[in-house]
Amino acid sequence: MKLTAKGSKQFWNLSPAFLVANLLIALVISIGSFAECIATGEGYGDLVREILISFVMSSTLSYGGFLMEDYFDRTISWIQYPVKRLILESLCYFLYVFCASIVIIFLFQLLVTRTFTLDNIPWNKLVSWTQFPMKISFVILFILISRSFLLEWRTAAIESEQLKTERFAQQYQSLKDQLNPHFLFNSLNVLSNLVYENPDTAAKFIRQLSGIYRYVLEVQQEELVTLKQELGFAENYLSLQKIRFEESLQYHILVDPNKAGSLPPLSLQLLLENAIKHNVASMEMPLKIEIELINNRLIVRNNLQPKSSLPDESTGVGLANISKRYELLSEEQIEVNRADGHFVVKLPLLFV
Repeated sequence: MKLTAKGSKQFWNLSPAFLVANLLIALVISIGSFAECIATGEGYGDLVREILISFVMSSTLSYGGFLMEDYFDRTISWIQYPVKRLILESLCYFLYVFCASIVIIFLFQLLVTRTFTLDNIPWNKLVSWTQFPMKISFVILFILISRSFLLEWRTAAIESEQLKTERFAQQYQSLKDQLNPHFLFNSLNVLSNLVYENPDTAAKFIRQLSGIYRYVLEVQQEELVTLKQELGFAENYLSLQKIRFEESLQYHILVDPNKAGSLPPLSLQLLLENAIKHNVASMEMPLKIEIELINNRLIVRNNLQPKSSLPDESTGVGLANISKRYELLSEEQIEVNRADGHFVVKLPLLFV
């Protein structure tokens, strides 16, 4: 889950709306406390001072609350650690309110009302005067926590729906790619030749072809599949293409299929299909594909010999699809490199 704090940042610059809101709060508190003075027309000086300290106190407490909320939004998720977030944020905010209240009241009483001097500081009274700000802090904290939780819950719900949409789109695209006329025509054309020339190979070809379709149908509802499943599919897919291209296609899968880890389904299919689709494969210039696992990253590498009839941009569709699914499922990102005549894609293994 990605943590965001867009909501509170708008308050960081002490916008007019923020200042007006806190001024209104100060007026309500002060007028409630000095209603009798207003009715009699006396004590306006005290009222002004009360409005001033209430405004400073309200602004300080709410501004600090928004800063604290922003910090916790970026570090501790409500969805993943609700109890931890509630306890830590509450303790930190109450400590902040107590310290800020002591400082504001101390300075106000010392410099404005001159209730005491540095020689006779009434610490007991200062502490007792923080009771009202502490009570107000409960209301502010309740508002901040409710707002933060609802915003993160809404973001999580939107991301979940987005993931479903992306997954269904990928399911449709994968089925369409596997069942497109070119793939089917090429497969059946190879099969028709094998039936007469080599019945045993034809039977193997049919098993592998059916295995590909079965896998696509089985994983279309899954968000993640095991490394073993994806490698089994890759072996089937490449074996099928090997029968078609013969020595024009060479591949090596250097991965222990029993290694732990998961991948978005059909990630390898998109990469292998791109490699075959966009590169020349001939006896003089064989296409070489390698799959290996290094530091929990599945590396798919092929020698780069692009077809002149296909634009490079067309390769980006499948990669963008994989990248988007990783973005929605985790914090991990795929890596794409072109170096030393090779095209290399690194897929991080996910552990759930």
